[in-house]
Amino acid sequence: MGQYGLRERKKHRTRLALIDAALDLFAEQGYEATTVDQIAAAADVSPRTFFRYFATKEDVALSLPLDGQEVMLAELAARPPEEPPFTALSQAMRAVVTMLGEADPDDTARFLKARELIENTPALLAGSMHRLMGNERRLTEEVARREGVGGDDLLTHFAVALFISVARTGFEHCQVKDASAIGSVAERLEAVLTLAEESLRPGWDRPPVRPVPPRQFIEGSSGQVAT
Repeated sequence: MGQYGLRERKKHRTRLALIDAALDLFAEQGYEATTVDQIAAAADVSPRTFFRYFATKEDVALSLPLDGQEVMLAELAARPPEEPPFTALSQAMRAVVTMLGEADPDDTARFLKARELIENTPALLAGSMHRLMGNERRLTEEVARREGVGGDDLLTHFAVALFISVARTGFEHCQVKDASAIGSVAERLEAVLTLAEESLRPGWDRPPVRPVPPRQFIEGSSGQVAT
């Protein structure tokens, strides 16, 4: 068990070294001008080692937001099954933001550096949006699983799409340049989630309960018979 833990920690350190090297090179000489060979050399590993962790330089640039999406999916899957979809999604997002606020300063700085890079690099911004669309599909699949409905359920798709719009409103227009501003992001997100929860009718994101029709009786030869 100790050897396994040591091996995993070494892999984690190598992965972070590649991310840090890539982010520094992207900032110094630009995303397009940076090669995988340069990233590997800066991290003191071989290109072959790089490809054990990331398929492309875009993957390493977008790795931290993708990690956050994985955490979001895991938090959603762990929410109590009785929670309505929008509530479960909101609570999962709150957990992700809390983790970011409580992260090690180095992790927070790394996340902010990646976010700035993505926002200022059109190719990465496009790649990020493409992956966000894929993440939305996965959120929809998880909500459908939780609700016991098919993947084409209209209410499920609507609930997830509405949540994505609300969350985007929470994150937009937040100028996060350093770790001290993470709290303002959390406050804005909490405000917009609360606004949505207070504006939506309870139970809107679940099918209405159909009333059971009253039992009817017909007169039979041996008395009343229920139908």
